[in-house]
Amino acid sequence: MDTPAAAQAPRGEVKGTAWQHTPASLEGLVARASVALPAPVTGGAPYLGPWKDMPAGAARKVPVVLFLHGSSGLGLEAIGEWQAWLAGLGVASMAPDSFALPGRVTYTSPLDQAAYERIHALRAAEIAPALAALQRRPWADPARLVLAGASEGGVPVARYGGSEFAARMIFSWSCEDNYFVDEHRTAVLPGQPVLNVMSASDPFFGTDNRWLGNPQARGHAGEAFKDSPAATIVLVPGAPHTLLNLPQARAATRAFLESAVRPGS
Repeated sequence: MDTPAAAQAPRGEVKGTAWQHTPASLEGLVARASVALPAPVTGGAPYLGPWKDMPAGAARKVPVVLFLHGSSGLGLEAIGEWQAWLAGLGVASMAPDSFALPGRVTYTSPLDQAAYERIHALRAAEIAPALAALQRRPWADPARLVLAGASEGGVPVARYGGSEFAARMIFSWSCEDNYFVDEHRTAVLPGQPVLNVMSASDPFFGTDNRWLGNPQARGHAGEAFKDSPAATIVLVPGAPHTLLNLPQARAATRAFLESAVRPGS
């Protein structure tokens, strides 16, 4: 029998049947990735478009953000706007297209944690091929790579413990135990700068969500990174779940990147 709290929770829905990438879809997620190249790479106007159509670019090395989108995919206009803004800072970016997988699952929350973990595994598998593609580009500075993600895409970023990235940025994922994971399993790398930007009242991972599943939750990554002096936690009052382009989020991102990977140098 459902408890009163469980009875009040909405029931999520899954559509689609594909839970694992194929070799073809891993190639496709790179080919269809959204890319923004700053002027120092193109030698002219910034390039904004798919990976498969981008110019070769100059050999001048720039910082690069590898960004994992959320469950809405690259159709979310905020991602392209954010990438164009990054290019204006002198930072290149690549956002792989998880929906290159035909029939890829979509969902409304909440689901059971096992289903979410299958989705997180799907997204984690996207990092290696995207990183390998970047590493073959002469303009991608291997010492100034940043792994970033938002919401669904924030979970594999938070869990990533490899040394290939100089920094990580986690938007709209709180790095806490809750309905969205079996355990948060956030990786804390000594000395690695990490930025976590959250709405102070996030509808999915904030403390007011009645089906959050963790009465001790704080709604941000402060607990996960409490012993990491290189971490920065930013809460934006009244912000929506998608907050990449809010002035406060952009200001925090710009300051973080200037400190972590020195755009323009």
